[in-house]
Amino acid sequence: MPRALRVSAAAFALFLVTACNSASTGGSTSTSVRGVTADTIKVGGIVSMTTASGYSKKDTDLGARARYDRANAEGGINGRKIEYLGAEDDGQDPAKNLAAARKLVQQDKVFAVSPMSSVTFAGADFLDTQKVPTVGWGTLPSFCGPAHLYGFNGCLVPTPGGTLNQTWPEGLAAVLGGARGRSVALIAGDNDAGKFGIRTFTQGFKAAGFQVAYAKAVVPATSMPSDWSAYTKEILRSGPGGRAPDAVVSVMQTPYNIGLFTALKRSGYEGVISDPTDYDPGLLAKDATKQALDGVHVLLQFQPFEADTPAMRRFKDDIKNASGGTEVPLNMHMMTGYMSADLFLSIAAKAGKDLTVESFQQAADGFSDTGTLVGDRALPKGKKESFGCGALVRLKNGRYEVAVPFTCYPPIPFG
Repeated sequence: MPRALRVSAAAFALFLVTACNSASTGGSTSTSVRGVTADTIKVGGIVSMTTASGYSKKDTDLGARARYDRANAEGGINGRKIEYLGAEDDGQDPAKNLAAARKLVQQDKVFAVSPMSSVTFAGADFLDTQKVPTVGWGTLPSFCGPAHLYGFNGCLVPTPGGTLNQTWPEGLAAVLGGARGRSVALIAGDNDAGKFGIRTFTQGFKAAGFQVAYAKAVVPATSMPSDWSAYTKEILRSGPGGRAPDAVVSVMQTPYNIGLFTALKRSGYEGVISDPTDYDPGLLAKDATKQALDGVHVLLQFQPFEADTPAMRRFKDDIKNASGGTEVPLNMHMMTGYMSADLFLSIAAKAGKDLTVESFQQAADGFSDTGTLVGDRALPKGKKESFGCGALVRLKNGRYEVAVPFTCYPPIPFG
């Protein structure tokens, strides 16, 4: 064999050995896996930073950054640091949501999207098809079933064959001293999410023993009413014998809740008012807002900030560090981002050094842990049902207090 050919053959053999050794130690991911190098994992987010109503989830980004910062400070995930690009703003616009997903994958080449928090998820099919692990707030049907999409506290929008989280009905039953003989009015926006919310919560409150006196998704979703009297009059006459119901439950965002609750109080309503969004000390800066929300019971699907637990103390420290060492008012969006990042990190850690989409999916299948800020987590259970835990806090005299402690409730079949 000519000498040049022998050298080439030797070089080729050396290349094969090197390549095999690289693959056996996980080094192959540095060149073959989107968003993964020998020492980094690239992650981005999609969040509704700006909206037409003024409602913003921007602090979701801060929460995610806080969790990624701690992971990096602790050495990363199996030796890799998280390269967090921050969150794209979808403005609650389906077209922008899809565009953000495409940008993160096709232009920025991320391995994963976490957090994803919006009322629209037009990018869901694209992310799942492109095999992009995506973690967010599972308030949309897209988080319930697709292989690569995960809700940080499970699937909150059940499908037939799934289950319903009973935290809200059972929590309000505790506030009212039981559901027997009690009536509730449910109101939501006139959109797909609102209609589905009314359907699911109607079933949940009935299962808990409540009489559902009113359940309508009728509030315009694109333009907030300036006059709420038409809605309040109907609600206040919906209870047994034409009386006011014992509780009014709003499945809407903060600006809508402020308008509705103010109108209810001005009409003399003295029953329980509840919603799932208004746990935010920043809302108390304005007197009108503070008055509108005073006495309102807010549903939480995580430990309240008032809880004195190791996990909550660590969360607060992480947020402070990510905020440059300054104390900032905590809100639920920070928790959404934080726990989305936490679930991604936990699964990625289990996937091991050889991080690929396939190894991540294998790690997710059968993943479980306990005692987190959202309770006990388990997959693939979280593809069909929530993790079933939550609390109620009440705003009283300008401060939030725990009305019903963080508890895990047995789910009920959804049908």
